[in-house]
This record gives sequence, structure tokens and C-alpha cells, in this order.
Amino acid sequence: MQPKVIVWDDKRLRDILKILADDTRLHLFRLLNEREYAVGELAAAVALTEPTVSHHLARLREVGLVTLRMAGNSRYYTVNAVGLGHFKRLVAEVEKLPPPLEDTPSDDTWIDALDWATPEDRETLHEFTHSGRLTNLPRQQKRLMPILRWLASKFEVDRLYTEREINAILKDAYAHDFVSLRRDLVDFKYLRREANGTKYWATGKQD
Repeated sequence: MQPKVIVWDDKRLRDILKILADDTRLHLFRLLNEREYAVGELAAAVALTEPTVSHHLARLREVGLVTLRMAGNSRYYTVNAVGLGHFKRLVAEVEKLPPPLEDTPSDDTWIDALDWATPEDRETLHEFTHSGRLTNLPRQQKRLMPILRWLASKFEVDRLYTEREINAILKDAYAHDFVSLRRDLVDFKYLRREANGTKYWATGKQD
């Protein structure tokens, strides 16, 4: 397998700017900055089909600008404050960003050691990680699932975690959008939390 490039800050800035260069995505992003929207609401607001809007939202989420919340079968999107804050810091310090580093080989031995991973799971993890850290998020839910299962394995089943502890573990894997990943882990029942959100625990879900 060929060495992969770590997603350094200058590349991330370029990726975000490319995403926002699309008029439709910029419009959606501005709407989501006002409040949370369901996909159907956004489709009506911009006069596009729901699949088209979902595609644009996936691109915005891919670079950490929006976050997703599941409620039953409904999906609600809003601006990801953490990702937006990171983008603003990149823009504010654009002249200080270091040049891209040379390609560095990724240590993927941990992927090959996963006894639960199918060949497709391993392909996804190879594509979206570099030495045990996420470089990006997949657009398709099917490809997100092995990533969530891998992240869930970082939590002990018989232990209670605070939200801060959950965030710290997820930040180590993907600092750009750990909030969405935490929500995904809860939505897909890899994690559960108390009603007041103060304590979390791993469910031990295997699929």
C-alpha cells in the first residue's frame, strides 16, 4: 500500500475553501448558522431535491463545518461550532501556516490486527486514517460504520465516562469534528448517556 499524506492544516484550509466556493453549499451553511434544520426544510428553502441537499450537507460535514443529529429516522443539521472555530483560526493565521510536510508512511498494522473487520472495513479504515488518526470522514453512512466501531473499541464497557473524557479520546482520533463523532456513537448505540448528559458508557455493540 502506498504511503498516505497526513491532512495538515494548510491542506484542510484549502479543502474547506473549496467546499464553500459552491454557492449552494455556502447558502446552506449560512442557513444552518441561524438554527438547526431537517433536510426537508433545507430542500424547501433552497428549492432543491432532498438527495441533492443531502449530498451538499455530506460535503460540509466531511470538512467538519456542520454536525448531524439523529432523531428516529430524521436527520437534523446545524453548524459545527468547533469546526467553524478551527476554520476561523486557520484563516486568521493563514500567513503563519507551515508548508506541507513530506509524505510519511502510515502505520496501519493495527487495522490488519482487527479480528472483527471485513475486507471492506479494512479498506475504509486504510483510506480514512493515518497511523491511528482520522484524516477525514466518509460521506456514506455505510463507510462510517467501521470507523464508529473502531472508535467505540477505545472505550471500556464497564466504565462510566464524563463528556470531557469522551471528548478527549475522540479528539485524539479526530480533533476537527469530535462532537459529531460523539453524537454518531450515541445515535448508533455504540455509546449511551444519562438523560442529563453527564455520564456515558460503552454498550459493547458488535455490529
